[in-house]
Amino acid sequence: MPDSSADLPSGPPAVPVPEPFAAPASGPPSVPVSEPRPDFPPEPADSRASEPRHPLPSGSAESQAPAPSAAPPRDHHPEPLHAPDPYGTPPYGEPGPWASAPPVQYPEATPARGTQVPGAYSEGQAHDTYAPPVATPWQNYDPWAAPGPLQQTGAAVATTEQRRRRTNRALVSGAVLIALVSGGVGGAVGVYLERNSGESDVELPQAGKEAPRRAPDSVAGIAAQALPSVVTLHVSGSEEEATGTGFVLDGQGHILTNNHVVEPAADSGEITVTFSGGDTAEAEVVGRDSGYDLAVVRVSGVDGLEPLPLGNSDSVQVGDPVVAIGAPFDLANTVTSGIISAKERPITAGGESGDGSDVSYVDALQTDAPINPGNSGGPLLDSRARAIGINSAIRSADSGSGPEGGQSGSIGLGFAIPINQGKRVAEELINTGRATHPVIGVTLDMDYTGDGARVGTESGDGGPAVTAGGPGARAGIEPGDIITEVDGRPVHSGEELIVKTRAHRPGDTLRLTVLRGGTEKLITLVLGSADSN
Repeated sequence: MPDSSADLPSGPPAVPVPEPFAAPASGPPSVPVSEPRPDFPPEPADSRASEPRHPLPSGSAESQAPAPSAAPPRDHHPEPLHAPDPYGTPPYGEPGPWASAPPVQYPEATPARGTQVPGAYSEGQAHDTYAPPVATPWQNYDPWAAPGPLQQTGAAVATTEQRRRRTNRALVSGAVLIALVSGGVGGAVGVYLERNSGESDVELPQAGKEAPRRAPDSVAGIAAQALPSVVTLHVSGSEEEATGTGFVLDGQGHILTNNHVVEPAADSGEITVTFSGGDTAEAEVVGRDSGYDLAVVRVSGVDGLEPLPLGNSDSVQVGDPVVAIGAPFDLANTVTSGIISAKERPITAGGESGDGSDVSYVDALQTDAPINPGNSGGPLLDSRARAIGINSAIRSADSGSGPEGGQSGSIGLGFAIPINQGKRVAEELINTGRATHPVIGVTLDMDYTGDGARVGTESGDGGPAVTAGGPGARAGIEPGDIITEVDGRPVHSGEELIVKTRAHRPGDTLRLTVLRGGTEKLITLVLGSADSN
């Protein structure tokens, strides 16, 4: 090969490069370095420096370039952060002072031919004993990944937050699984119990037994006190039968009831008395009065009678609670309750005979306690279980006012004779067999339709309308006078005047307001007496 050095132009002398860091013929210029640092192990010489150099073709620029002259040595050279990697490990090229070098990997020595390599298959070894090669720590190494701890497989170690999230997910999954299993088990148990519940007897809850005693002023307490004194009457006559109620007045066997209850057996017949305990006895009529609709019967040979206490009807007020006891439709010992709806309610009952002899005039107590056919003659009780009235009549929807309305049912309009009037009449019937009626001594015009009670012009038999020498004549009442008030209370009809009069006893004094020729006059009279006959 011709010597090309003679053709190279002259220039600055070449700078000598130390042998260990000689750069290859091509590539970036090498950087001078200082002596190796004590903490680095000696590195082998660059293998590329010992590689053969190919001769340059003649005539090339490089072959014709003059040999560089040696440059004067510098006092200070930049020192790299580490020694160069003789194996050319990525990243590419030699590391510079601006970045840290990746860890150096040393290749393992290749075993001699025929040497057994761990994990490799050899002759005579069973095929099923193959062992996979051992993974190296740098097998999955990524030099550009974020720094962090590595596992033997090269995967990153989980952080604390990741481990906490994995634990939470496991706990939630476990809770959901437990809930699903519990729901399934519960449903299965419920279905089983439902399908097999009929195999055992059903036992329903119930309150325990309580003491039978009740407050004395309660309906139950009042009934318990009064029932032993209340009786049921079965009356049979030659033409008709009747059922009613009564109550014991004394220990001698006297029982108070209504006249219309015992009337079928008044002349001939039988009266059977049934007590609340079921015992029965025969009774006879002591006395009766159709004007008051009251009667007294008596049983004989009965011991242990309990008389019913009597109250005072004048003390009763509207709205007071009351209890009625009777045998409606022959249902003995029936108890109903209500209140006093009104006082001094004038009613008339009876009148089936047509001559007015059986008409009763009652200044009644009105109650809404249910009263039905069979209750007649039974007691109306106050809150202390005392009799304040005798149940006698009802107003029904399909009939007028009459004794029990002709077997019609109750609509909440019941009427009772005040016990004060009943006591006086009962005493007279027991003592004399007759009742006396208070009278004014005048004949009233029952056809008068104006307001008030008008005195007639003549009596029923054609005599004078004002009885000579009677209470009215002595007080100055004249025929044709219109009586408008009794003791300051208005009177609107002849029936109402009779009711107001019979609410008193014979000998009581009345103050009457009389209208005569358009002028009002005040008259005072003393009531007379007349037998029930």
